[in-house]
Amino acid sequence: MTAEPAPDNRGVQPPNGGGGEPAFNIPGIVLGFIGACVLIHAARVYVIAPAQDLDLLVAAAFIPLRYTGGYSLDFFAFSSPLTYSLLHGGLAHLAINMIWLAAFGSPLANRFGAWRFASFWAVTALAAALMHFLIYPDSSSPLVGASGAISGMMGAAARFGFRVDRRRGQRSAFAGTLLPITEALRLRAVVTFLGVWMAVNVATGLLGGVPGSDAVIAWEAHIGGFLVGFFGVRLFDRGPLTRSF
Repeated sequence: MTAEPAPDNRGVQPPNGGGGEPAFNIPGIVLGFIGACVLIHAARVYVIAPAQDLDLLVAAAFIPLRYTGGYSLDFFAFSSPLTYSLLHGGLAHLAINMIWLAAFGSPLANRFGAWRFASFWAVTALAAALMHFLIYPDSSSPLVGASGAISGMMGAAARFGFRVDRRRGQRSAFAGTLLPITEALRLRAVVTFLGVWMAVNVATGLLGGVPGSDAVIAWEAHIGGFLVGFFGVRLFDRGPLTRSF
């Protein structure tokens, strides 16, 4: 996710009857989000004129000043907290996000199902935009990128403890029963993941930007998506019967 410059060790029981799954299977809903992000970016770069691209950014990106600058609330004021997640600041930004989306979104979508996954995307994208707004309420820089929602997927992954799925003999980010928050926070793998994730986000946000772009990384927005994914994943899970918090 970027804020562009202002315009100018617990295993899963083997299933009965056996049978394997492909090691890497991208569900249709994830392919749909990837396709939408890629097509929109391609249209911005190769189809529409720079002035039209500017109009698109103003309409579809999340701009905090839209709500604090005394402007009337139009349709885009309500749609942009979602549509910003389909826009990207450059090819490198798009490619990195789509790789992470395939990696974390695929197992999550397989577990949730298409509609729950789409709802999860919407809620975590909204949470990321809200966090950005609370920190930068008067910013005129457009916020774009899917990484708020992807951060939510990473937060959700931590609630499964990165356990081993013995049906495929490999680690699965979303295997087994959803862990209570207190139990997840006692696992070394989860605590390490949380620490590394936070350090990487802070470091990249403060020290770097998006390669090939003047945009900066809105790392604070990532935290909003991550927290909602971590604490709210139980509301979307349709997997094995979950235990209460």
